[in-house]
Amino acid sequence: MESGYVQFQNKKLWYCVFGKEKTKTPLLVVHGGPGFCTMTDVVSDFSSDRPVYFYDQLGSYRSDKADNKSEYSLAYFINELEAVITALKLTNCILMGFSWGCALIAAYMLEKHPRGVKGLILSGPLLSSPRWDADQRENIALMPPDSRSAIEKGEKTGVYDDAYQVAMMEYYKHHLCLMDPWPPSLTEGLSRLNNDVYNTMWGPSEFTITGKLKEFDLFPRLPQIIVPVLLTCGDRDEAGVKTMKDFQMRLGRGQLAVIPRAAHLHHIEQPDIYKAVVNSFLSNK
Repeated sequence: MESGYVQFQNKKLWYCVFGKEKTKTPLLVVHGGPGFCTMTDVVSDFSSDRPVYFYDQLGSYRSDKADNKSEYSLAYFINELEAVITALKLTNCILMGFSWGCALIAAYMLEKHPRGVKGLILSGPLLSSPRWDADQRENIALMPPDSRSAIEKGEKTGVYDDAYQVAMMEYYKHHLCLMDPWPPSLTEGLSRLNNDVYNTMWGPSEFTITGKLKEFDLFPRLPQIIVPVLLTCGDRDEAGVKTMKDFQMRLGRGQLAVIPRAAHLHHIEQPDIYKAVVNSFLSNK
């Protein structure tokens, strides 16, 4: 692995690359959150035949923080992604996103119309906050009464107390990651989550949306994305299977793979299946 920093708007953004010497079209991986950080688990394996680049977005772990949390915005992160691609000289690349990273990639494609992006891999994608919220409401409705009550109380009062946090973790065990125990990379990543970014852009949890992305909705514009797109999700994902199918049908060149016995982090939960699906998509790229 090689690592370094990209400069953008007087801030340092950390990046790393596996397999830099490989010759096939590079992958650039865009992490979730917002405010989470790079997890190289499983995805770095794709460097056996192509370079795989990762970077931490502004405010995330190894990169600089904004001077004021109000500076975190979708418009900023779109411009940041463009700057990273330029700085790393990725004139041709495939973009791979996870969760919020998919929102960022799709918005970048629609706003910047880059010519060098040859395909997208969107795993557990957020592409519409209203549809995401609807999926979470369906999941919450199936939780035990005490958990539902704690979530409803927190969302009504804006006080996300211990009971809300307990219910949140119970939700995550069913829809974020099914592994028990969670892998160290996930627990470490969550401990490094920058809540200034996460709360500003999203909210207090995966299912309570109060931030700048509350009205985010690319669903009507998905037909404008003309490159090949692979969508992946777990069968128990926060990103609902029916919603993913709706996204696929809006994309002119969309494919969908539903990973069995897996949730939002299906690439870590079922790595062999995930790698087989992605390698099939990448086979001629």
